[in-house]
Amino acid sequence: MTTEVSAPAPAVAFSGLLRPLEILDRVIAMIEAFIMTAGILIMAASSVANVIGRFVFGQSLYFAEELNQFLIIIVTFAGIGFAARHGRHIRMSAIYDALSQGLRKALMIVIALVTAAAMFILAWYSYQYVVSVYETGRISPVTRMPIFVTLVWLPLGFVITGIQYVLTAIANLTRPDVYLSVSVVDTYEDSETQV
Repeated sequence: MTTEVSAPAPAVAFSGLLRPLEILDRVIAMIEAFIMTAGILIMAASSVANVIGRFVFGQSLYFAEELNQFLIIIVTFAGIGFAARHGRHIRMSAIYDALSQGLRKALMIVIALVTAAAMFILAWYSYQYVVSVYETGRISPVTRMPIFVTLVWLPLGFVITGIQYVLTAIANLTRPDVYLSVSVVDTYEDSETQV
């Protein structure tokens, strides 16, 4: 008895007039990857150095907790765009899965556009929040960094995620398959059992 699993079909790149969208997506992907990688590595190094300092030298790094809090915000809001780009967002797909491919494509376009609109609205509200924090002049107690600097990542993360959903809608409008994201084709890995 053997089981074969079909691999998902590779995504088709944007072409023609939509080529700048492909370039935009790749640039955003590189920036997100750098931010997430650097953020996680700095958090890990800070945490390890703090533990070593506390148990070996009897002195913690005074800024480690605050730095890690800031980095968690950055990694989280860079990560939502990353999740959208790779189709790793949470989906409730019972009704969606029962539809024909044409209806799934139409529903995916609607879902992508509504989600993009929600992300842009959240970006607007988070931008207003960042401005209000800036106007208060609040600074962090340990590093003495202005609080708004760490919160700038909120609207940026929402805007990048909104862009990803707009690109998903465009991919579904211009390509034959159904796309969960600009680069992830919606496929089911059907297993075939042969005796």
